[in-house]
Amino acid sequence: MPETEKQLEAKIEACLFVYGEPVKVANLAKMIRAEESETRKAIDRLKSRLDSEESGLVLIESDDKIQLVTKPVFGKIIEEIVKAEIKEDLTPAAQETLSIVAYLGPISRPEIDYVRGVNSSFILRSLMVRGLVERSPSARRLSSFDYRLSFDALKQLGVSEESELPEYERYREISKIFNEKENRNESGD
Repeated sequence: MPETEKQLEAKIEACLFVYGEPVKVANLAKMIRAEESETRKAIDRLKSRLDSEESGLVLIESDDKIQLVTKPVFGKIIEEIVKAEIKEDLTPAAQETLSIVAYLGPISRPEIDYVRGVNSSFILRSLMVRGLVERSPSARRLSSFDYRLSFDALKQLGVSEESELPEYERYREISKIFNEKENRNESGD
């Protein structure tokens, strides 16, 4: 059964939400298994729908990349949420995310989301604003970022490098086994 226009838009919206960072339209088309021209039309429809609805989200485009973000009109609310988050102690979700970055980093946001089972965009931004996590362009994937502990985080934890964290080698070994299994699944072995 052919996919409807609405289903294609929903796929794009879901992928952009989960991905959380700018993605090339060609890469998005591959993700949703659609032609690039179909994907472009669906993006335009989604953009129109978000612009015309009472939605808190908008699509932005630059250099053939697209990203789903909050509308600028809600900037003040988002700023207040971030400030409140910074003033408080780390939430359990932030501690969990920080631990994942510490033990599995460098790690991409989609990988963090996969391990946690939920979107981690806001928490990662909060950790970066606090200076606990830093991001850099991924060496493994174009148009993606990897997250790792910052020097400040290491200093606050009282270690000079991640390998000094409790049971670091054990968790790295678990991560290595997991990555090997995922690579075999992706290659069809």
